[in-house]
Amino acid sequence: MFSKASRSCWVSVPEISVVVPTYNRIETLRHVVPSLLAQDLPPESFEVLVCDSNSNDGTAEYLAKMRELYPNVVHVPGAYSGRAMARNAGIERARGNVVLFNDSDIVASSDLLSRHLEHHRKERNIAVVGLEVQVRSFEDYEDKRDHPEKRGALHPLGRKRLSWLYFLTGNASVRREDLLRAGCFDESFTGYGHEDLELGYRLQKAGITILYEPRAVNYHWQDVGHEDQVEKMKLAGRSTVRFYRKHPDFAVMANLGMTPVSLGLHSALTKMPWLLGYFDKRAGTSKFARSLIQQYYYVSGIKSAL
Repeated sequence: MFSKASRSCWVSVPEISVVVPTYNRIETLRHVVPSLLAQDLPPESFEVLVCDSNSNDGTAEYLAKMRELYPNVVHVPGAYSGRAMARNAGIERARGNVVLFNDSDIVASSDLLSRHLEHHRKERNIAVVGLEVQVRSFEDYEDKRDHPEKRGALHPLGRKRLSWLYFLTGNASVRREDLLRAGCFDESFTGYGHEDLELGYRLQKAGITILYEPRAVNYHWQDVGHEDQVEKMKLAGRSTVRFYRKHPDFAVMANLGMTPVSLGLHSALTKMPWLLGYFDKRAGTSKFARSLIQQYYYVSGIKSAL
């Protein structure tokens, strides 16, 4: 807690700004914001910008109370049409030279910011992507926080660089000047998916190297049911088409699964509703069946957008 006297002495510019887009996520936000404030950095060296799409669940009131205690918490409300627009509002408002993106359902480790800054202090023309651990509950978060061997990882620990395909903005940092030079997020991505990958694509084309830092850990707290995930995959498929139409690059088409092979397999499965039904019934217990069905609806989204 900071006294009024200490608050009045804060005149330095923060080194890093954390941008958190949110909409009606107060239940997780109550854990996320304190985790970002409990960093192993001096509090005046960072700020937490919560870019709120006019939530009506008590978010504004909660942030007002936090602001009274922590002057580095900033509420940035607005009529944002999606996460891209909300994050852009945070980039515009940010005072730090480095911007770190963290979502409103992702709990931070106490050294998250310092791990990102370790790279930005040594190098320029880089982006840094950390390790985002998937958890289903607060208890699962505590378990994986205390037992690193249970976390799992998307990439081998020894990997140093990533392609734009893995520029996932639940745990990614970039210099603000590089974001502005690249044009920030494309706000036409209003549905689910790919606004972060598309920015990563442009950053990489602009000469930004994307580094992987597995010691920069945070925990994505979500438990999405199969039916909800199916709807997300349909929207992600539509976003894939938007991405490709903006960047008609074979690498985009191939990496995002918009290929003649995937489209052909989709058509074949569509002609076998009994097989689709078989896998759909087993999606709750079989990881393979769940993945196959979700991929099918992802391609359905691609075809509907085409």
